[in-house]
This record gives sequence, C-alpha cells and structure tokens, in this order.
Amino acid sequence: MIKMKICCCINSLNPGGKERVMSELINGFIKYHKAEVHVVVYGTNDEIFYKIDENAIIYRPDFIFDDSKRFLYTLKTLRFLRRKVKKINPDVVLSFGEIWNSFVLLALLGTRIPVYISDRCQPNKSFGFFQDTLKKWLYPKAKGVIAQTQQSKVYYNQQYKHNNIVVIGNPFHPIDIPSELERENVVVSVGRLIDTKHYDQLIDIFAQINKTDWRLIIVGGDAIKQHNKAVLQEQIDRLGLRDNIKLVGTQKNVNDYLLKAKIFAFTSSSEGFPNAIGEAMEAGLPAVAYNCIAGPSDLIHDGENGFLIPLYDKKLFSEKLRLLMEDETLLFGMGKKAILSMEKYSVENIVNDYYNAISIK
Repeated sequence: MIKMKICCCINSLNPGGKERVMSELINGFIKYHKAEVHVVVYGTNDEIFYKIDENAIIYRPDFIFDDSKRFLYTLKTLRFLRRKVKKINPDVVLSFGEIWNSFVLLALLGTRIPVYISDRCQPNKSFGFFQDTLKKWLYPKAKGVIAQTQQSKVYYNQQYKHNNIVVIGNPFHPIDIPSELERENVVVSVGRLIDTKHYDQLIDIFAQINKTDWRLIIVGGDAIKQHNKAVLQEQIDRLGLRDNIKLVGTQKNVNDYLLKAKIFAFTSSSEGFPNAIGEAMEAGLPAVAYNCIAGPSDLIHDGENGFLIPLYDKKLFSEKLRLLMEDETLLFGMGKKAILSMEKYSVENIVNDYYNAISIK
C-alpha cells in the first residue's frame, strides 16, 4: 500500500475551532489511513495546544515574526512556507483559514502542488476589499474547496466559479449519556457573549414564555471586547428573573450543562459551522435555532430533531420552545433523533470524507 503524503498548513494550533478540526484530521489521517503527514505551522504563535500524533512531522519558522517590520516578515513567512512545502514535496496540501488560505495559495503559486482549502467562518463574511479581491483571484487556483455547509457551497459556487467544491461538516465525539440520567427543566445555550449571538433576544423569548418551573442557563463569557455580560445581567434583573436565568460564564466541562438540560436554544445570526448545536445534539438535546447563514439547516431537520426558526422571528421561536417544554414525548423523541443524526459527523467518518476529497483523482 502506497502511503499518501499530506501536508497540512495552518497559521496556529492554539485553542480554537479550526485548530481543533485540523488536529483531528492530522491524527485521523495517520490512524485510519496510515498517511505520512507533515504539518507546517507558520503563524506568529508556535504553541501547540492540541495533542498531535507523534508520527506527524511538524515544522515552524526558525525566526520570530517582527510586527514592526510586518511587510518584510510577511515576505519571509511566504518564502519559508514555499520552500518548506516544496522540500516536503507532498501529494497534496490541505489549508484552513479564510485569510490564511490566500496566503498559502500565494506562497505556492506556480509549484503545481495540489492545494485544497477550507474556510471556517460565515461564507459571505467580508474581510475588506483587498482580502476579498485576493480570494476571488486565488481561490479558483485551488485544486478543491471544502465547504462546511450546503449554504457555503452555494455561495462559493457563485463567488469563485470553482468546479470542485464538496461539503464536509466538522467532526464530533460521542458524549457518554448515563442510562439513568435525570434531566432538569433547563433550556441551555452555549456561546461567547457577543452581539451576533443575540442573547438579549433569547432572554426576552424565555421571559415571554413565563414558565416559572424552568430555567435558562447561558454558558459563555465576554469576548472581542464587547463586555455584554453586565448588559445581559442588567436585562435579567430588570425582568425580575435572576433566579430563573443564569449567566455561568466560560466553563471547561460544557457537557455537564448539556446533560443537565432538556432543550438547546440558539439565537445566533452568523456561523461558519455551529459546533455548539452539534455538541448539544450529541448530548441528546433537541435544538431550537435561528436558521442563520450558515450551518443550522445542515444539522437540524426541522420538526424531526429540532426546529429551524426564520431569523429574528421571536414569536415562532417562543412557540416552538414552549411546545417542547409542554410535550415531553415530543421532546425526548426529538432528543433521540438528534443523537442518531450526528452519527455522520463521527471523527472517523469526517476524516474519511476529507481523505477521499483530497485524494488525487
């Protein structure tokens, strides 16, 4: 059996969504396909947070990026990336990251090394005129594009006219659900307390339902300098719901909260691929979510394992949330279907999907 030589390029392996998925793929290519995996980490932070298989060969620049000479050191990084990948001479390169994919494609122009790229955020998000123009020029030069969602694929087809776009979601690990688990009357939501999560709307929706024997727990802390926790707590206090709505901040073991709850609620208006929904469904929770771009519609089959709500339709969101609160047969039936629907996103399945997608045809 001939081993495939794969070069994974990423700006960092710090804690983060794209970094977690890339780490899973690196390990999975080695575990399931015995591939020879090289990893080029070319960003300014060389910390490796995730456990990487000892058989993976990792490369980093031998210089420290000087931000005061940003243009010069960007060129040095491009040169390092080009030379290193050419020396590795892989069968294929896999790159993650919206701005970073353009960086990799630019570095490898003219090498004829096949490069597969995957953006990890909302597909129609603008990064400014320069970056958007660069993507329109460079992305069609990739061998293939891996979209996280069906909506992303539609957008990429329109923007880049690429003829090799496949949809592959993120991998999820199954959650061990105790057979005698006793769930509480809890609606849970997980995410950073940023404006696009619209937790103010979720708090209003929960308040309008007025189920005093239920609680809403929001797991997540302040981020990107928005300082929303104080604002949301003031809203909760103003509604007189301090005992029923809890902001518990960032938590290491989110699964404890998912296993305690009965319903997952998600009012985000912007996603790349909503990992929070997938993790909740792995825990057996039906999800009620705004049908934002992009991702909820790939995970939630409306009326089967949860409910998709048109963006900002708080009235319908409230109706569906109340329906689940009042109908335990429906609630637990949807929860079981949620677990079954996540089987396609197992780590092994996603690794195989990626391996098949990047295999040279």
